[in-house]
Amino acid sequence: MVDLPETETLNSPAAAKPRFFYGYVIITTVFWIMVIAQGLFMSFGVFFTPIATDMGWLRSALSGPYSAAFIVMGVMNIILGRLGDRLGPRKVVTAGIILFGVGHILMSRVQALWQMYLFYPIISTGQSTTDVVLLSTLARWFNKRRGIMSGIAKVGTGLGMLIMPVAITWLIARSDWRNAYVVLGTLVLVTTIPLCQLLRKDPADVGQFPDGDRQVAEGTLTFDQSGLTVRQAMGSRHLWAICFAWLTGLFCIQSILVHITPYAIDSGIAEVHAASVLSTLGAVSILGRLVIGYTGDRISNRRGLMVCFGLFALALVWLQFARDIWALYPFAAVWGFAQGGMITALSPVVAEMFGTRAHGTLLGVVFSGGTVGGAIGPLLAGYIFDATGSYRLDFVILLVLALIGLYLTSTLKPTVRKTPDGKQF
Repeated sequence: MVDLPETETLNSPAAAKPRFFYGYVIITTVFWIMVIAQGLFMSFGVFFTPIATDMGWLRSALSGPYSAAFIVMGVMNIILGRLGDRLGPRKVVTAGIILFGVGHILMSRVQALWQMYLFYPIISTGQSTTDVVLLSTLARWFNKRRGIMSGIAKVGTGLGMLIMPVAITWLIARSDWRNAYVVLGTLVLVTTIPLCQLLRKDPADVGQFPDGDRQVAEGTLTFDQSGLTVRQAMGSRHLWAICFAWLTGLFCIQSILVHITPYAIDSGIAEVHAASVLSTLGAVSILGRLVIGYTGDRISNRRGLMVCFGLFALALVWLQFARDIWALYPFAAVWGFAQGGMITALSPVVAEMFGTRAHGTLLGVVFSGGTVGGAIGPLLAGYIFDATGSYRLDFVILLVLALIGLYLTSTLKPTVRKTPDGKQF
């Protein structure tokens, strides 16, 4: 168990409660940035077939740039998380959105596969700022309601995943994939850059306190001073437990997202019904984000994360026997709920364990570990299927990894914070 370093206390008189808490501007801004940017990033699959058909590329070849971009995103999560801690979200996310939008416009000019290996990592670098930096910002603005606010923000991702595929399909049908990239890249730049200007690092920037409270209680820690430094956190086994747990989690999540529809089709289910399994998963994930975010503020976000891994394990046991559409819908519902909840709980767990002093950097470290699992999982599943003609072995591996993630999260112990008189809070 690690004690936080001694810090200064606030002894100022009680401040008058502000008439309007700027944190609500922050959560609204973060929500809409995630709808636009993350919704678009998660919709690469809609472009997949049109590009492959137009360029005459194999699907395995076209998958390469996306996997490469995922690895680049993992590295950039650490760098951008640290920049967010130092420079604040407004500058960092604005720069990221510019890269994100320009990257999409450049995609419209692709003539060779090597260009996708250049342009898509530019997009993923920009996308990194809309996850780590924004979630870290919310962790500073909200303390008591950190879980539910992270859940609301991640609902933006879910909403974007519902809206963007439809919009992209409409654009491609009325023009082509190249013009769709130009329109979407321009849309991102025009709508999202102004939103970025509303971001502020923490409540102190506008003379307020987390959650809109009147004051920070005497003896408690101030905004950026509360928590471990990067060096201190790196020496804690809890950080590495979270990293490996998230690696197993994203390994499972990405494997299912990519391969559950092919598995359903291989089981003899019509393509339209097979696709609806994935839609069900995405829709229920929104509920999971809200419920786990809300309950995490009450039972601790660490326990919320444990619940999600437990549900993953139960769903994967069910999947061993699910071959009909009626059986896949319950799987998708349970999995989607747990997936949405897990993604929501991660940022609050890091803040819960280590405070917010270096939250962006530490969250970036954890996210980077996850991208390794997220990149390997789908590739391993495809290799196992090619070798055996079945996903059965892969589903067993995912079950084992879910149980490992459950064990790792169960070993986490909340960080103890102390006031100058020795009391814990």
